[in-house]
Amino acid sequence: MSTHSDSRTPQVSEIDVEDLAPDQAKHELARLAALIANANTAYHRDDSPVMSDAEFDALRARNAAIEARFPDLIRPDSPSAQIGAAPAEGFGKIRHARRMLSLSNAFDDDDVANFVTGIRRFLGLAPDAALAFTAEPKIDGLSLSLRYENGALVHAATRGDGETGEDVTANARTIVDIPEGLEGAPEILEVRGEVYMSHTDFAALNQRQAERGGKTFANPRNAAAGSLRQLDPTITAARPLRFFAYAWGETSAPLAATQTEAIARLEKLGFATNPRFRRCATLKEMLATYAEIEAQRAALGYDIDGVVYKLDDLALQQRLGLRSTTPRWAIAHKFPAERAWTMLQGIDIQVGRTGALSPVARLCPVTVGGVVVSNATLHNEDYIAGRDSRGAPIREGRDIRIGDWVEVYRAGDVIPKLRDVDLTRRLKGATPFQFPETCPECGSPAIREPGDSVRRCTGGLICPAQQIERLKHFVSRSAFDIEGLGAKQVEAFWRDGWVETPRDIFTLEARFGPGQPRKLKNREGWGEKSAQNLFAAIDEKRRIGLARFLFALGIRHVGETTAGMLAAHYGNWDALRRAMAEAQPGSEAEADLLAIDGVGPVLARALVTAFDAEASEIDALAEMLEIEPAEARASDSPVAGKTLVFTGTLERMTRAEAKARAEVLGAKVAGSVSAKTDLLIAGPGAGSKAKKAADLGVEVIDEEGWLRLIGEG
Repeated sequence: MSTHSDSRTPQVSEIDVEDLAPDQAKHELARLAALIANANTAYHRDDSPVMSDAEFDALRARNAAIEARFPDLIRPDSPSAQIGAAPAEGFGKIRHARRMLSLSNAFDDDDVANFVTGIRRFLGLAPDAALAFTAEPKIDGLSLSLRYENGALVHAATRGDGETGEDVTANARTIVDIPEGLEGAPEILEVRGEVYMSHTDFAALNQRQAERGGKTFANPRNAAAGSLRQLDPTITAARPLRFFAYAWGETSAPLAATQTEAIARLEKLGFATNPRFRRCATLKEMLATYAEIEAQRAALGYDIDGVVYKLDDLALQQRLGLRSTTPRWAIAHKFPAERAWTMLQGIDIQVGRTGALSPVARLCPVTVGGVVVSNATLHNEDYIAGRDSRGAPIREGRDIRIGDWVEVYRAGDVIPKLRDVDLTRRLKGATPFQFPETCPECGSPAIREPGDSVRRCTGGLICPAQQIERLKHFVSRSAFDIEGLGAKQVEAFWRDGWVETPRDIFTLEARFGPGQPRKLKNREGWGEKSAQNLFAAIDEKRRIGLARFLFALGIRHVGETTAGMLAAHYGNWDALRRAMAEAQPGSEAEADLLAIDGVGPVLARALVTAFDAEASEIDALAEMLEIEPAEARASDSPVAGKTLVFTGTLERMTRAEAKARAEVLGAKVAGSVSAKTDLLIAGPGAGSKAKKAADLGVEVIDEEGWLRLIGEG
């Protein structure tokens, strides 16, 4: 070996992973990312490989080894997280003509019986009145909406947030079960269903991926989702995806009069529908179909996680209408949770955005339903102590102690929970768990208010845990949903002092963009392109709907449904903000707030307190944004924008149905009469509300007058 060879400084690419310094590792990861991306493009897009499989595998192996040694240096474009190439920019967005909804869940026969009873009550039907439902397997896949115009497929979109999805049209065209054209379809037809992958095809795909050094998938659903979201449709075309149609969105003409007939028509148009679809005339038949499908579950060849029931009569579906995110006329009956026993190693206390102290079980890892579980919720201190919120015993009064053997299950096959304790295996000397009375994050007193099952930190925004959790909530999917700024990125920015309040998010570019001494593009894990993309994504979300903005504020008791209800009532940000400032005890503004159907004293107090305590922060944030007014519905109806109150007994429809119909027509429904009430609809038995309306000069009509007013008399 020559002296020259011995003295040559080795290239970074030649240094063993164990000998790399952090700065060398960073440069090597960048080099490997570029090489692997180029190889992927050549292989997947251009069909012209630039290296052998062995060379490609060696690059990936070196990249993986460096990432394992330096996890803090993992790049956003890491080859370890990539499948194939990215020949195009990200997916475009498609706004659904009709919102894509989710389903509420039933976990046992009683839940299903209550679902049926609730529908009868809403519609005012007798217990023995005929009422048919459909039942079909709930496919565990990825929801997809297909829009056809004049028989031609014009676009396909994922569910997304229900309002806007990803444009995956080119990929959807490669799925064999999706027709390009339809004969005899309405002029406009949105067909909705589930993209899935069979067990056999999933196993074959994973084998091919492993042989190629590519990423293998954890389950068929992930494989289907990853395949449909490929930026290169030729990759999707090579993946064995299937599609079941089970619903529809916008249509220019009705498909049929019943769910059963509509599904049959979709099948006649050329769509694959599930062969285990059934029409059930009774609750007994619904539960029997569920049992039959559950027994066949393992032999179906694809994943399902329950059975979906839908009211068969489409006219009755229309009468029942929708909640904020789910229809009243459908429910998913989930299969029983799988269970397993393991040891409770510890109990951690996590502090949420509203200060709630939530106990989390730290478990010896155990597989439950094909998923490794190492943590589970313990709900609250009463649950740990073996009692409910009223002091009655649960689990026959057995408390939960560290070191116990506990039974774990996954509720709805999603959230791990503890079901029971095996006292015969309890360790000698095990002591009851003492729930903390001070916040583990900031040391502030943790108080449990009368009637509340949860203990809460009183530190407010001085508590670091509440700060970070509120920031995570602010950027969550149902709130601002800023692309590229998820919970992990927010936590990193908060930890380094870059973002402390939601307002700071919208000043990131001014503080860390071009021309500033400290730049986001120079931050670990960020580059010029990713920084530009984030700044653009933040700017895009400066315009937001009133309901989303209100939900994003993270006010206690204000979920998506409540936020939508408040937005609809007040209409715009200025009116809502003014009402919160004026809603002091005994004021007209407070009475107006409490008159909103569904708003009680607890919610009203939480709202006013939040706006009072954080007025400067909320107002400063609002100044940075364009908050869009609530979407006006049915503006041409005679009750649009009016405030209505229903009282007494209605005979042609139930009060619940009447309220839902009024909201669809753009009216605001209040629970009590006030000076702002425009109209009182009074049935037989109307009492104090009718008297108060007369005293205030509010117009009063009966049910027949109401039906004539809305054109249904």
